[in-house]
Amino acid sequence: MSSTIKYKDYLGSVGYRAEDKVFFGKIEFINDLVTFEGTSVEKLETAFRESVDDYLDMCREIGKESEKAFKGTFNVRMQPELHKKAARLSTEKGINLNQLVVEAVSQYVRQAH
Repeated sequence: MSSTIKYKDYLGSVGYRAEDKVFFGKIEFINDLVTFEGTSVEKLETAFRESVDDYLDMCREIGKESEKAFKGTFNVRMQPELHKKAARLSTEKGINLNQLVVEAVSQYVRQAH
């Protein structure tokens, strides 16, 4: 089960508050905090689409980039034994550990889509 929804290449996280009987979420990977909610799946999806459209309109009006910029670097934490195996494999392949991780992530992303 996915806890995300998509619209216009934007991703929204989804949660549920049982005490209020409300679905809620936020638009992910943007430069601001934009939330949405609904009392049914249909209302949640409508609120998400409206939030994305409103956010994009606002960004256009003020000349702001809507999507969060990624630097291309991040820390990876893994079990020491997996780290050791990856380091050994990268040496055997004649590439550095960073290249091995990029290849692995690229392959995983290709298979997921």
